[in-house]
Amino acid sequence: MMSDRLTPTAISRVLDRVLHTVQKPARYTGGEWNSVVKPWDQIPYKIALVFPDTYELGMSNLGLAILYDIVNRQPDMLAERVYAPWLDMEAVMRREGLPLFSLETRHPVADFDIVGFSLPYEQLYTNVLNLLDLAGIPLRSAQRTSAHPLILAGGSAAYNPEPMHAFFDAFVIGEGEEVLLEIVRAYGDWRESLHGQPEASTEARQDLLRRLARIPGVYVPSLYAVSYAADGTLRAIQPLVPEAQLPVVKRIVPVLPPPVTRFIVPYLDTVHNRAAIEIQRGCTRGCRFCQAGVVYRPVRERPVDEVLAAIDAIVADCGFEEVSLLSLSSSDYSAIGELVRRIVARHGASKLSIGLPSLRIESFSVELMDLLEKGRRRSGFTFAPEAATDRLRDVINKPIATEALLRVAEEVYARGWTTIKLYFMIGHPTQTAADVEAIADLAWEVMKIGRRVLGGKAKVRVGVSTLVPKPHTPFQWCAMADEATIRAHIDLLRQRLRGRNFHLNCNDPRATLMEAFLSRGDRRLADVIERAWRLGAKFDAWEDVYRHDAWMQAFAEHGLDPDWYARRERPLGEVLPWDHISVGVSKRFLIEEYRHALQGAVIDDCREHCFSCGILGQFKALRRAAPDAAWGCPPLGRGKERQPVDVHPIPLYYNEEMSPNLAAVAGPRVPQRARRRADLPQPVPK
Repeated sequence: MMSDRLTPTAISRVLDRVLHTVQKPARYTGGEWNSVVKPWDQIPYKIALVFPDTYELGMSNLGLAILYDIVNRQPDMLAERVYAPWLDMEAVMRREGLPLFSLETRHPVADFDIVGFSLPYEQLYTNVLNLLDLAGIPLRSAQRTSAHPLILAGGSAAYNPEPMHAFFDAFVIGEGEEVLLEIVRAYGDWRESLHGQPEASTEARQDLLRRLARIPGVYVPSLYAVSYAADGTLRAIQPLVPEAQLPVVKRIVPVLPPPVTRFIVPYLDTVHNRAAIEIQRGCTRGCRFCQAGVVYRPVRERPVDEVLAAIDAIVADCGFEEVSLLSLSSSDYSAIGELVRRIVARHGASKLSIGLPSLRIESFSVELMDLLEKGRRRSGFTFAPEAATDRLRDVINKPIATEALLRVAEEVYARGWTTIKLYFMIGHPTQTAADVEAIADLAWEVMKIGRRVLGGKAKVRVGVSTLVPKPHTPFQWCAMADEATIRAHIDLLRQRLRGRNFHLNCNDPRATLMEAFLSRGDRRLADVIERAWRLGAKFDAWEDVYRHDAWMQAFAEHGLDPDWYARRERPLGEVLPWDHISVGVSKRFLIEEYRHALQGAVIDDCREHCFSCGILGQFKALRRAAPDAAWGCPPLGRGKERQPVDVHPIPLYYNEEMSPNLAAVAGPRVPQRARRRADLPQPVPK
């Protein structure tokens, strides 16, 4: 599909003339080491992979790197990268009539067959509209014909696709490694059927969408009708054609595909200037606020030898000095000790730094710390207790003993690391002012330990975000805290956490409100999003650019209330805007866990005790096809070794303060039984 805009040669001429006038021109040049450039005219299917934020952020996104690698391995496909131009470059592009273009060959985005957007978070929505406009592609799916590229989206934000339903032709729900290739093949079959039809046909476009709707995990919003009750809540969402699935069940891969090893090496610093290997996907801990812990189920581990071979290839092909071992909980990887030992043995002499960006205090050990010391720049460790009192940690099902955290802090400082980062959330259900005060108390306890061990070198960095009750979590029915309460709690922490080597970072309550109404919204927000963009909203994740006034004006003009979406408690029987999207975890399980939260009940890690959340039933065939040890879910079949299985979550204990009668019956507090690892001692010893 050819655009009426500039050719790649003409685009290059303009760039030669203007790039010296903008910040960080290397964002727009392409040509990096390991980027893939295929002969445009010889490749049948062309896919633009778009990260709707700056180059520095997009280059650090592993999901897009995985899809780029997978597509470019296909002999009849090419994938090229597209990022959002910063404000100065956008102004130049609009002044010069320069369309949005790819980095690899500088073709206009409108010349591609398929344009796939990554949506890891909701603050990117207005950037999507801005990029479509820069590309010369109609903003709304209903305005496009067969002459336009197919516009797709996927990522964590797509688990509630409704606020952006009008702008995308289709959403990929779940993991994209396999389904993206299926979409391209379906597109190819459709294109073959077009011979003799008008070039710009709406009927042909509809045929394509219906073909896509047949693919498991693909949601085509235009093929569903939504109705509302008199009180504004959702009444129902119904398919309009037989091809439209209900529900749309997420896609997963039964075994993690081979990791990326030929990472593109950027010409400028990126947010995470390192290679990354996903050692494990999913989490079994069951934190009730955590959307990722639900939507990325089941847990699947990558074999140690595969990780080691990938690191060898990365070192040889890319030259990065740090490799990050990614997981929602890296220290819960069952062979983490063996893996780190073997990495250090192979690459310790070259001073390869090993990053474990997501560590849980319960599965962290002294030996692991000592191993990391041999293969890591001595800077700091990050832990996320999320709450500072035992009671509130029971509510969120993250039962970390305060004593354990303080023991870990002492071991970290004793080994010469100077900085400990602690992440907390405010706004949890049942939270009180005392729970917020406890954040400051705990941070000061950590600082006191650091000063005793290291003196004035010790640093404590505290990050505080506000709970946004996300779709598909046990907290999805909760109301977000009101702004006055949030601001009062932030002010309290700012007063308490002053002093040398303390650093406190808190989210802006206005930005949190935006995240909440977008993540919890319905189809009516599409008009609000477009209006906010036309009023100047873009780069909403950037504090110095965010236009709260534009969003509030857009809501007012459309007669909608942001607080109704963000701060309204939902009855358990209400139809939610994302109910037609299935992540494999049953609503029954989420409701039981919501009730457990209000009782202060703690359930076990599901690798130790399966509670029939729904994943195993939904993906039974895939579980049978995977090796027994590859998933955290129990293997199927007679005679298999597996954890206990129950049809309902059974609490380990109840919080004595919240449910004294139930606590007396259930028995004393016991820790979650983290999966036992033969190669590392479990707790940090006293």
